[in-house]
Amino acid sequence: MDLGRSKGGDVNAEDTTAEQNAENPSEKDEAAAPVGDVDETQQWEAWDAAFTREEGPFDIEEVDLDADDVKRLDLGTLVVTPFDKMNLQLQVDKAKEKVQALLISDGASAMEVAVFAGPTRASMVSEVRDEIIRATADAKGRVSVVEGPFGAELRRRLPVTTPEGKPATHLSRTWLVGGPGWLLRGVVMGRAALEPENQEADMAMWEFFTNVVVRRGQEPAVPGSVLTMEVPLVNASQANEAKVDEQ
Repeated sequence: MDLGRSKGGDVNAEDTTAEQNAENPSEKDEAAAPVGDVDETQQWEAWDAAFTREEGPFDIEEVDLDADDVKRLDLGTLVVTPFDKMNLQLQVDKAKEKVQALLISDGASAMEVAVFAGPTRASMVSEVRDEIIRATADAKGRVSVVEGPFGAELRRRLPVTTPEGKPATHLSRTWLVGGPGWLLRGVVMGRAALEPENQEADMAMWEFFTNVVVRRGQEPAVPGSVLTMEVPLVNASQANEAKVDEQ
């Protein structure tokens, strides 16, 4: 199980933001957060427990998508709500013709969204968070865990190399939400990661993530495995709401 990466396949999420993040040397390094420290982990779990999904993200059994006139994109496992001038890229497994993740952007900030199989009556958020922290340390990066809009939030700084071969730092924020049989992950980049306390900067990312609806389905899947999506059928009106690019 490898859920700690913020990019994979053909979605170059880190590559597209490395230079932008490198241009902010005044940003302070986040302190490394240890895995296994009792006081720390208890605090993180308390933040997770305080978050409820009453306002989303939702499970398909919790909503009636036919009850309103909201224009949505149906990707099978995920149903998402585009916003004005949203750009959407799909990470597609070309061999299987299945979508593994999606990357949305408002021009200043971006977010990669993926959904994974999880246990039905328990949460694997803590396990995945610990794995991300270990993966960050292995990559010689730095991470801190703070209280975010969806429970404990991970803020990471990873060393990367720009296309020109220059060293840079990639900043991101990771949101993890568990539901019945699934775990939703959002990795926020760009301005919303550079200015984490600026609610205006991450408003579009927050609203998009909140409005995600997960359709888990009944097929068995190993916890931690990617729940693939379908390429959405985009009609003319939806095309005005979102630009869809297959990678």
